[in-house]
Formats: sequence, C-alpha cells, structure tokens
Amino acid sequence: MSENETGPTVPCPTCRKPVVYSTENPWRPFCSERCRLVDLGAWADEEHRIAGEPAPPPPDDDPEAY
Repeated sequence: MSENETGPTVPCPTCRKPVVYSTENPWRPFCSERCRLVDLGAWADEEHRIAGEPAPPPPDDDPEAY
C-alpha cells in the first residue's frame, strides 16, 4: 500500500490493479463496478467463505427459527 495526494493506493481485490482508496472512488476498494460485481458473484456462489465453525441448525421446535 502506498500513499499519494488523494489517498492510499491499494490493490483491487479482484484484478490486483492499483486503485486509490478514497471517498471519490464509488467502488472502493475495487477499481470498477465490474470487479465489485465479480466479487459479489463469488460470494453468492460460495467461492468465498469466512473461516469458523459452521452454525448449528436451529431446533425444530424453536418458533424464532422461522
């Protein structure tokens, strides 16, 4: 990560292209809407996961489970 006049430069999580991380970039931390949508699709397809124990299934008699 490097710093310039408008903010730090970080690699786009999708394509690794350097991108300025600032409020002026509507897709931050991505370089474009396309890269943002590619990442969203990867989460939707469960290609990305957050590490941890799987959540236990709710009990069948729990009214809060519905």
